[in-house]
Amino acid sequence: MGFIKTISMDVSLFLAKFWGWYLIIFFVILTFNPVRVKQIFEDLKDEKFLILSSLLATIVGLLNILFHNIWNPSWTLIITLIGWTSLFIGLALFIIPKATVIWLNYINVKLVQVIYMLLFLTGLFLLNQVYGIVLY
Repeated sequence: MGFIKTISMDVSLFLAKFWGWYLIIFFVILTFNPVRVKQIFEDLKDEKFLILSSLLATIVGLLNILFHNIWNPSWTLIITLIGWTSLFIGLALFIIPKATVIWLNYINVKLVQVIYMLLFLTGLFLLNQVYGIVLY
């Protein structure tokens, strides 16, 4: 049983590094190039881009869930929730693309600064769990 727990923690640490760095990098890109967000929503009007985006989100979400579907009330739950969110958004973009794009655009317009700060803080939190930079 200890072996499985060790593998599970290794996967949690790997995904915390992946999502932590991804969220920080995405935050930096959006901070220094905010036009990129508008470009993404414009590109979602193109069927090819929409299909590729939904496929990528679905695959990333599904892989995340298959490797890490841990519902413990700890920092590892964040990784699981990221995976499920990615899967749901990817599937919604496949199944109801126009409504999903409208919903995502609405959320982005209304909560853009909250979303940016959540990206940044979640990324920092996950990286801190892995590297233990700030002890608390």
